[in-house]
Amino acid sequence: PNFPGEHLYTSLTHPYFRAPHIYIAMPTRFHPDRGESTDIMFMTARGSSRYDRTFREPLIRPGLDPARWGNRSNYAALNVVPMSDTEMSFYTTPFRRWSFRTDGFAALHAGADAGEWVSHRLRFKGQRLSLNCGTSAGGSIQVELQDADGQPIPGFALTDCQRIVGDAIDMPVTWRGSADLPSLAGKVVKLRMVLQEADLFALQFVA
Repeated sequence: PNFPGEHLYTSLTHPYFRAPHIYIAMPTRFHPDRGESTDIMFMTARGSSRYDRTFREPLIRPGLDPARWGNRSNYAALNVVPMSDTEMSFYTTPFRRWSFRTDGFAALHAGADAGEWVSHRLRFKGQRLSLNCGTSAGGSIQVELQDADGQPIPGFALTDCQRIVGDAIDMPVTWRGSADLPSLAGKVVKLRMVLQEADLFALQFVA
């Protein structure tokens, strides 16, 4: 649904190339009571579900160029285009390319004070857990695998996880020196992550 005062045009809904079960949309937002200016929003959906409007602020603002504040000045073209393993782009009027880190629409972020995130219950297929993440030189990420009741699984507790320090699109998670997870595939688990001076852009279980 629209929020008060806004009109949304040209949803440009399409499957995200890294996760085709997730649809992304970059509609143009118009506030008729604020002149002719527009900006570009970001929304997601899954299949026939309603759009998720978690991100209420624009992905692309008009910016410093006065011409971008004119009528019909900010519209995106259909589809996000992978440029390399680490970069993706999309295009807007008039002939502008916007480059993002792969999966970099949003992130779980923690600053100097550590933050914690716990997933819902899930089942996974795959042999290891990979993160698209980045830390500062003094930051880190650690991951704990829990059972359905939220208790640490022996061998996969937070204290067993090697601290992740660095920046990569495919960062393996290891516990006690091993990334192997076949014994847990198909079982109900939860993920607990502790981040400090770090961003988590995406995660996936891979073969």
